[in-house]
Amino acid sequence: MVTAVHKGLLDSLREDLGYRRIGSGMARLDGYWDQMSGRLDASDPDAASLLCYVAQWVDAGWREIDVIEEGLAAIPKERRAELSLRDYVHVLMAEGVFWVHEELVERALVNFRLVLSLSEDVPDLLLLALAHFWSSRCHRKIGEYDSALTHVATGFQLASAAGMEPMAAAMRVAESWLLFQKGRTKDALRLLSDADAVLSQTDDFITRGNIQSSYGRMYRREGRYDLALRHFSRAIEEYGKRDAEHRNLARSLANMGYVERLIALQLRKRIDADAAQRRKSEPDIRREYEAMRAQALEHLDRATEIYRIHSHHRGAGTVCVNRGHLHLDSGDLARAGEEARQAYALGEDKKDYILMARARLLECMVENTKLEEEIEDPAWVAHQAIEAAREAVDLAKRTENRRLQARALIWQGLTLCNTSSGAVDTSREICDQAAALLKNEVQDHIWEDLQTLKNKVVRGGKMDTTLQAWSQGVVGDRSFQQLTEDFADLIIPKIWDHEGRKVARVARRLSISPKKVRRVLARLGLHGKD
Repeated sequence: MVTAVHKGLLDSLREDLGYRRIGSGMARLDGYWDQMSGRLDASDPDAASLLCYVAQWVDAGWREIDVIEEGLAAIPKERRAELSLRDYVHVLMAEGVFWVHEELVERALVNFRLVLSLSEDVPDLLLLALAHFWSSRCHRKIGEYDSALTHVATGFQLASAAGMEPMAAAMRVAESWLLFQKGRTKDALRLLSDADAVLSQTDDFITRGNIQSSYGRMYRREGRYDLALRHFSRAIEEYGKRDAEHRNLARSLANMGYVERLIALQLRKRIDADAAQRRKSEPDIRREYEAMRAQALEHLDRATEIYRIHSHHRGAGTVCVNRGHLHLDSGDLARAGEEARQAYALGEDKKDYILMARARLLECMVENTKLEEEIEDPAWVAHQAIEAAREAVDLAKRTENRRLQARALIWQGLTLCNTSSGAVDTSREICDQAAALLKNEVQDHIWEDLQTLKNKVVRGGKMDTTLQAWSQGVVGDRSFQQLTEDFADLIIPKIWDHEGRKVARVARRLSISPKKVRRVLARLGLHGKD
């Protein structure tokens, strides 16, 4: 029997979703759910379609994932052969959303690929837009950014063709982040601004929070930490309007903790610089440093609580990695190592290569610190550091995350420098690979690690070997421009030392501009040091 509540419900839910009328759609579902005693009526002719859109609304913040699970149980697999093609596709969509929430991304992709393969038989623009959008989310989660970008762009086009501009704007937010990951920051910011203008007129607080979160992460990458924290705070406000324990809110808390750790590192450098100059560090700086670390840990602890509610492995693992870095910064190597192992286990459980690589990177850093401080058996520690670095590189290469790949290579190079005096040539090649991946990137903390590695390999006593190889025509796959830059990196620091570390003298000696000298020295992390 079709009730007043049920009549036209499916069409209304589709429209509310497409136009991002979130409060209206949730109110409709609440009314239906109350009338149906909190369950899906599997005998209803629209049950499969309704389940598909209920899944979309769960993702938008209505109820919990068990609603989808119970709905799928009402349409078991043995009954699917009896379904029409239209109903079958809708069930596949609902099941795919469920797999994504369970972090079983590969299984979800199988469903979405099957839906898209039937697109000619089920010409529903909104449904196909959603299938592309969810496919994009899956590819993004496993670090396949090119495929993710292709799918979300197609999803945007289909949503626009269906006349649902607010939904298309929500897809632009995801597309913006992927463009940013590809180094196209200007395009990313433009899309984000366009989406913000559309969605600010809606009550889609989750996507509005995602916009603020994206701004925060972009500003974090540029080292504009105050702005990043401001946008993460705004993201938390937006998420809280819908759900005070939404998993995306936990993500912003984790991001805040990460930024606060970077600010704390900057403060510690100021304290260390004061100590090196035999000046008493200002007490205010020390208090600010401790307060920033405490705040970071507090935000990470709160994120852990929320992720535990949602059983979200990647989120919980990211918190472990961030907390581990804080422990590493303070010299608590045991706790840092334990956080790294927990993060790896969480990633391994879901085959999350990005999380696994980050965990092994943290472990590599812990082992390198042990080497520097001569803790435990050096031979064993060196072995552990090398293995962690190697595995981090292997895992990172299974994704398209260029920054993660570069960071893993940098630490592999640093580890080789720290464990073998004869590995400078190999480290130099690794350094070149990392530098290529970070080309045109901003000069953030990863770039600083790259400069540390460059400094080690340039000053590693292998100049004669390099020049001898070049004289024999052994240049690898380097272009002439790269060889010119490599030679500048080799010779300018030496002349700079000979000329009393005076940039103007080096410029006159080599008949080049002072700007060129400063650029080379800055790239190697030398300019401005005593």
